[in-house]
Formats: sequence, C-alpha cells, structure tokens
Amino acid sequence: MSIEHFDDFLRMAREQKERQRLLLVFAARELPEGATPAQRAQFERGEGGALVPLMCVDKKPEELTSFAALQDEVRQQMAFQGLDWSLVFAGALAGVLDAEPSDAQVDQQLQRMVDAVKSGQLAAYLPFNRDGEPVVLGR
Repeated sequence: MSIEHFDDFLRMAREQKERQRLLLVFAARELPEGATPAQRAQFERGEGGALVPLMCVDKKPEELTSFAALQDEVRQQMAFQGLDWSLVFAGALAGVLDAEPSDAQVDQQLQRMVDAVKSGQLAAYLPFNRDGEPVVLGR
C-alpha cells in the first residue's frame, strides 16, 4: 500500500500487529536571519527557508479518526499561541507483543524527531503538507 495521504499512514498504523504510537512534529518555514535577496525571493515563492519545530504530539491510531480531525485539534491548540504550521513530520513507534511503547520511549523519540527537524535530518520521517498530502523535500 502506498501512502498518498496522511489517512493512508493512519490506516497502515491501525493494521499493524504491534500496538503503535504515532509521533508528530509540526513545523513552520522561516526565513533565516541574514538571508540574501535571492533567498528572500525564493522564500516568497514558497521555496527554501528553514524548518522550525512548533509543537510535537503523540497519538494512538485509534485516537485519530482522520487528518481533518487532527487539523482541527492542532488549529485549536496553536491558535492560542498565535502559531501556524507548514508541515507535519510523522513517524510511528511500535510496541512489543501486546504492550504499547512506554511514555518514556515516546518522549525520547519525540525529542529525537524535534532535534532531527532542527538539524535537517529528515529522511526517517514522512512529511505531509496542510492538506495531508506527502511532500518530497529537497527538490
């Protein structure tokens, strides 16, 4: 099964034998300080810039009905802080046998994801845009 929308990712997580926790890092695009005029123009076209993590969250697959429901939840949480996201990076952490991953394991992996977004080491995660569509970075 290919992932053509976040809902496909969600469906695949629900189908796994091991219990899953979905790990999500919401990020915004920012123009770095000292950007050149060419970089500014590129940023205005919706290209380039730096990714800045805004919020991370974990969810059990059964806690999410759809990407639209996730969007609504995140919109409400971020509105209080005046934040707006551009991409969400998704990953999954599997449990062992019938046990789901511990909170400590989830927290540790979420921190790794946040650090990966900050450093641009994104290959291990699935990026989705605000419409829930997969994004190919670096093109």
